[in-house]
Amino acid sequence: MSLGAHLREFRKRLFISALGIVLAMIVGFIFSRQAIAAISQPIKQLSTTGTALLNFDTVTSPFDLQMKVALTIGVVLSSPVWLSQIWAFFMPALTRKEKLYAAGFVGAAIPLFLAGCVAGWLVFPHIVEVMAWFTPEGAANIYQAGYYYDFVLRLILAVGIAFVLPVLLVLLNFVGVLSAKGIIGGWRWAILIIALFCAAATPAADIASMFLLAIPMVVLYFGAWAVAWMHDRRVAKRDAAAALDPEGAK
Repeated sequence: MSLGAHLREFRKRLFISALGIVLAMIVGFIFSRQAIAAISQPIKQLSTTGTALLNFDTVTSPFDLQMKVALTIGVVLSSPVWLSQIWAFFMPALTRKEKLYAAGFVGAAIPLFLAGCVAGWLVFPHIVEVMAWFTPEGAANIYQAGYYYDFVLRLILAVGIAFVLPVLLVLLNFVGVLSAKGIIGGWRWAILIIALFCAAATPAADIASMFLLAIPMVVLYFGAWAVAWMHDRRVAKRDAAAALDPEGAK
């Protein structure tokens, strides 16, 4: 394809993706109030004790927040559309083997990302509650609604991305960048990094939430090593057979 043809193809894929997001955003706007109510539930529970309140500091803040929530819902709901368009744009440039690896990566990454988002969603109310516990007596937390929503969204996305990282390790192993020996050789550092991440995402006072995140992340890390080990073993056997019988390998 010429440069002009690539640009026209890119414009087509971009238009379809944007249309999918806009249509899903309309659905998101319809349910945005319910989503905001669910996100605000920890604040409502704390407000009974007078320790936390949500504040809209401008006239347009409620509308801005509702649009932001609608856009987020729209992007999530339309993910099959824009992911398929990204795949369709790059697929002609990939080899058959690369297509298989990429398809496997996407197929495993999406459910793991969603599982991580669910874990983040289950944990964030405990984080809000524990952080409010440090408020001095006689004082209150007045959170800006936009800041509070951004905090919740970033936490959920961070945990979701953390759940996808083991799949990235497997992909790097399959393309020959990282060996299974290298993955297992850094297991101590991996567990330390996971523990630090969980400690930062979930306050030390909330041990249950910390383990809720740490245990599945550690299991996924060793699961990635197991997959990489089996792959390396299969590649080693194939190379050994090729060395014994070069003509047969061809």
